[in-house]
Amino acid sequence: MRKIKKGLEQMNVIVLDTETTNSLEEPIAYDIGWAVINLDTEETLKTESYAIAEIFLDKELMACAFFADKVSSYWEEIKNGSRKLARLSTIHRTLANDCRAYGVKEIYAHNAKFDNRSCNLTQRYITSSKYRYFFPWKTCVCDTLKMAREAFKNDEDYEKFCYENNYLTKKGQNRYTAEVLYRFIKGQNDFEEVHKGLDDVMIEKEILFECRRRGVKNGTLWD
Repeated sequence: MRKIKKGLEQMNVIVLDTETTNSLEEPIAYDIGWAVINLDTEETLKTESYAIAEIFLDKELMACAFFADKVSSYWEEIKNGSRKLARLSTIHRTLANDCRAYGVKEIYAHNAKFDNRSCNLTQRYITSSKYRYFFPWKTCVCDTLKMAREAFKNDEDYEKFCYENNYLTKKGQNRYTAEVLYRFIKGQNDFEEVHKGLDDVMIEKEILFECRRRGVKNGTLWD
């Protein structure tokens, strides 16, 4: 393991994303990716990208995946080594080991309620509820969506950006999806989210950094 400068380990967090099948109410994850990042230096220390074997190899479950058309590209990534096909127990153990090795106490996701739910439901589905919670014990779950709503709520430029591009909800409010936020932050209005775990993590970490630059540092999901 790489040597971490004294003091900086306290600033290490994980940004995580899942892609799911089944339903939005009861999402089952088939893709999980994460990056260990340092909030002080904004350096990416490690990345992991997995297809969850028990789900990904289940043809019936994968038939209703939200992005089922991407399955062939997953196999290409597994073959070239950019993604690992592994059982959930191995993935869970790797995440816990990363948290210990890098001193991680906080795990971030954009719309973290969904990713937390998908990870827990997948854990329960695969283990028949023998194990019910996926994230390591005492890990704080944090939400970059919650942070972004606070960080950008009074930004007139973001307001104008959303209005001019019709990035609005049915109620006429600004949208705060990762894709829209990243387009604004990077000035890339043609950017399209990949909708794969690790790929999306790499844009969501930029949202986290920008929120912190704007003074919003508390992303705790449950205050």
